[in-house]
Amino acid sequence: MRAVVQRVTMARVEVGGKTVGEVGKGLLVFVGVGHVDTEKDGEFLANKIAHLRIFPDEEGLMNRSVIETAGGLLVVSQFTLWADCRKGRRPSFVRAASPQNAEALYEDFVRRLRGKGLTVSTGEFQKMMEVHLVNDGPVTLLIDTEKTF
Repeated sequence: MRAVVQRVTMARVEVGGKTVGEVGKGLLVFVGVGHVDTEKDGEFLANKIAHLRIFPDEEGLMNRSVIETAGGLLVVSQFTLWADCRKGRRPSFVRAASPQNAEALYEDFVRRLRGKGLTVSTGEFQKMMEVHLVNDGPVTLLIDTEKTF
């Protein structure tokens, strides 16, 4: 699984002009599921994101996690994180999971975050979405479970 994690002061996702998910201070997480990913990847990613120390402490140092700050998460599925742009001009998505597998692993990932007591909003799987955000810092991180095991 791949995730782009952004520390935000606010973020929302709209489908057809309607807000379907939003968060105040917390994290916006774009998640892409690869064709070889399993629940183990989702478990690792949920633990990593929940405990990342990327929020400032009293001295302004990045020492606090989203759990410690009682921040929320907005999780948005994004298969394009698996785009391979090395050849030609059109991205290849052959390493992205099938929609059925991706949705199951995406939902499992969201459940794992909620299981940690986090408030989690989501976009809508396989829908055209507009994402609005205010990046705080900016702080933007890329996490790829393929590179961690």
